[in-house]
Amino acid sequence: MTDYQPNHPLETLGPFHPPKVDRQAIKPSITHRITIKVTDPLNHEAPAILHEPRTTPTSKQPPSAVVLVSGAGGGVSGPAGIYPSLADKIALLLSIPCIRLDYREPAQTGYCVADMQASFDYLRDHFSASRFVIVGWSFGGSPCFTVAAREPVRVAGVATIASQTARTEGVAMLSPRPVLLLHGEDDHVLAPSCSKTLFNAYGGDGDREMRLFPGDDHGLTRHAAAVEKKLFGFVVKCLGLSEGLGWDVMWQAGQDLVGEREGRVKEMEMGRDLEGGERLF
Repeated sequence: MTDYQPNHPLETLGPFHPPKVDRQAIKPSITHRITIKVTDPLNHEAPAILHEPRTTPTSKQPPSAVVLVSGAGGGVSGPAGIYPSLADKIALLLSIPCIRLDYREPAQTGYCVADMQASFDYLRDHFSASRFVIVGWSFGGSPCFTVAAREPVRVAGVATIASQTARTEGVAMLSPRPVLLLHGEDDHVLAPSCSKTLFNAYGGDGDREMRLFPGDDHGLTRHAAAVEKKLFGFVVKCLGLSEGLGWDVMWQAGQDLVGEREGRVKEMEMGRDLEGGERLF
C-alpha cells in the first residue's frame, strides 16, 4: 500500500539510550532505527529501535533475543521510560539483541501480533535468534499473550506491566512457560484486578509470578528502577543465562539510568508512549 502512513515515522522515534547512560560501567549498546517488513493486508514496515550487543554471547543456550512493546498509542520508551535502559542492559550485560518495537496500527491486536512475529523473523535472520522473551505494557499485554499462544516454541516467557485483560485469552496457553505480571495498586487506568485475573487464567501449573506495587500508577513510575531490575532478572531466568553472571552484572542491572519521576514522564513523551489515549492516570 503506497499511501500507507505509519503511526510514527521512523525518524521521530527515540531516544536511543537512557539519559544517565554515562553512569554505566560499559559503553552503550550499538543502536539503530530499523524497519521490519510485515507481510499481511497492510503489507508495510513496522518501525523499531534495535539494540545490538558489542560482544559475542558466551552462553551455551540457543541464540535468543528480547522484544519490548508499549501501549495503545505505540511508542518505544515503555512504562516510566524504562525500555531504553532495559534494552541497553540486555544487549550489553547479556550479549543478546533487543528490539523496542513500535506498532504500525496501535491498539489493533491482529496487526500488532503480526508486527511482533515479524520482529522474531528479523532477529532470526540477523542474529540467528530462535527463543524470545516478550515484554508488554498496558494494551501490549494483548499482542504478547496472543503471540505466546501462537508461538509455543519461539516464545520462552512473557512479562507484562499493567496489562489489560481484553484479548488476552492466550495467557491460558502459556503454561508451563514463565509469566511475570507487574501492576501498580493505585492504577486507575487498568485496575490491578486485571493482573490478578491474568494470574488466575494462567492456571496453577507452571511458573507464574505477580507483584503489586503499593501507591503506584499505570506506568509504575514510582518503582521504575525496581521494575526494570525485575524484568532483567526475568529475561535471565527464561533464557537460562544465569551461568557466569557475577554480582557486578546484577549490580549494573539495578542501576537507575533515568532518574526522578519527572524525567521518566519526559522519556515517555519523547518515546511517543503517551499518545493514542494512553496515560498514567
